[in-house]
This record gives sequence, C-alpha cells and structure tokens, in this order.
Amino acid sequence: MARILIGTSGYSYRDWVGPVYPEGTKNDQFLQLYSALFKTVELNFSYYTMPKADNIQRMASDAPGLGFAIKAHQSLTHKIDSAKWQEDVKAYMEGIEPLRERGQLEAVLFQFPYSFHYSDENRRYLGKLMGAFSGIPSAVEFRNDEWFTGKVIDGLKEREVALVGLDMPDLAKLPPRLDVVTAPLAYFRLHGRNKENWWGPDSNSTSRYDYLYSDSELETTAKRLSQIIAQAHRILIYFNNHARGQAVRNAKTLLTILLSEHAASNE
Repeated sequence: MARILIGTSGYSYRDWVGPVYPEGTKNDQFLQLYSALFKTVELNFSYYTMPKADNIQRMASDAPGLGFAIKAHQSLTHKIDSAKWQEDVKAYMEGIEPLRERGQLEAVLFQFPYSFHYSDENRRYLGKLMGAFSGIPSAVEFRNDEWFTGKVIDGLKEREVALVGLDMPDLAKLPPRLDVVTAPLAYFRLHGRNKENWWGPDSNSTSRYDYLYSDSELETTAKRLSQIIAQAHRILIYFNNHARGQAVRNAKTLLTILLSEHAASNE
C-alpha cells in the first residue's frame, strides 16, 4: 500500500492571510504555519529563480518535518538553451543539495509548457535531461496530449520517472485524465476545472487556477487515486487552485476522504 502525502502548490500567498493564516501573519512566518497543516509542499519559486543552497538550507531548517517537491527552473523546461542546459542542471542540483542531504527532497517536478510539442528533438532532450537527474525522484508534467503515447510511457518506466496525473479542464488538446504508474513514486496535481479562464487574455496564474472543488468532485478524485495506490510506493498530491486558500480547503477535504479509506499520512 502506497504512502500518500497531500499538500499545496506553494504556501507563500498574501491572500491566504485570513482564510488560512491568522490575521497579521508576516511573510517569514508562512512556512512554519504551513508545516503545521501538511507534511509536504510543492515549491514554485524555483521555476522563476535558480534555487540557491543557502536559501534552501534555511527553508529546510525552518520546517524540519516538511518534505519538499521542487519545480525545475524554466531554463530546463521553458527556455531551453541547447548550448548551456547542462550548466543549468549543475547549478540547479547544487541549489537543491541541502534537501537531498537532509532527506527532505520529495521530488523534482519538470512542468513542460503546452508549447513543448512531441518531436524527435524534444524527445531526445527529455531523455538526456532525465538521464542527468538519474537517482533523483523525478516527475514530468506535460501540458498537451501529444506526449501520452505508449512509447513515452515505456521510456518513463525504464527511467523510473513519474508521469504526473492531472486534474484540469476538459478542453481539446489538453492532457487526458490518464493515471499510469511509471515509477515507485506517483505524482498527482489538481489545477482546477476553470474552463472559462484557462485560455485567453485572463488566463493568468490567479484566474486560471481560481476554482474550488466540490466534495463530490473530490470523492471522484479519491476513486481515481485508488487505481494507483496499489501500484506505487509513494504518492504525492498537490492542489494548485491556490486563490484565497482554496487549495488548502480542498487538500484537507481530500485528506479526510482518503484517511477513511487508505493509509494517507498527515502525522
């Protein structure tokens, strides 16, 4: 039976003060307060800024009981320079090393954009990138449906890289709701089902993910997860519908549902 850990994508949001954190909470208090709610968190800042070892060390020390999944830097997924991506890998690895040393690294998340299309060039790059992270728990999220083929899934299984299971709007060309275990680690992300704001001028990070799952939707999600619980050793589940603390509310509800059925962990 897999161990299930649930958390949110990010924790440092000012609009969580009130709904999640007490009024008057300062930014430097967010992490410790979050660690009292959940045992895992997905870090997003590392996409925008290359992680630095001293900063990561401080975060890990401030929340010693917290596990961290951490998103790959944009130079590895969105703005790839074929001449220097290996240097970027080295810098990134050095930055997250404190998490590895302390045993607090849950996984590295490689979130590729919709524009990362399936091609021979991109497939070869993906293989080399996963090879560079060999030995580190890794998960790959594709944002279009072109990558969901038997060949890609077999390649991830050979490398023991998790294919991220997704919950997102049912729109053309977006990934299917396909839950395939390709590694000892399984990884699941819930982005909300906000069809209206997924594309277009209002599809910024706040409006796109502004969605509150109903209890019935989460019960259906729990049934989806039950299909992979018997196959994986560890399952990471993160809610990305962060606006106004909705992710926290939904994560707590799903945790309650799973605790009644499986060995989810929030102890």
